[in-house]
Amino acid sequence: MDDLLTTAQAAAHADRARQLLSAGAAHIRPTTIRDWASRGHLPRAGLTETHRPLYRLADVARAELATRSRALRLVGMTETR
Repeated sequence: MDDLLTTAQAAAHADRARQLLSAGAAHIRPTTIRDWASRGHLPRAGLTETHRPLYRLADVARAELATRSRALRLVGMTETR
């Protein structure tokens, strides 16, 4: 079964990944997750009982990866692989 995350959970997961790569310089907040969804970077996978969006963990990781280079540039860092 897919791990489904609320907006806040998705932001926390992506933020941990981004923090590791940016030495604490770049953050991901729930607003970022909503922006990714509205821009088509992150598909919604369902709804909670209170009709809030849910996202798949794998999709959150893909969206974080897809937006990482730009985010790191905005905080003055370059991505190393």
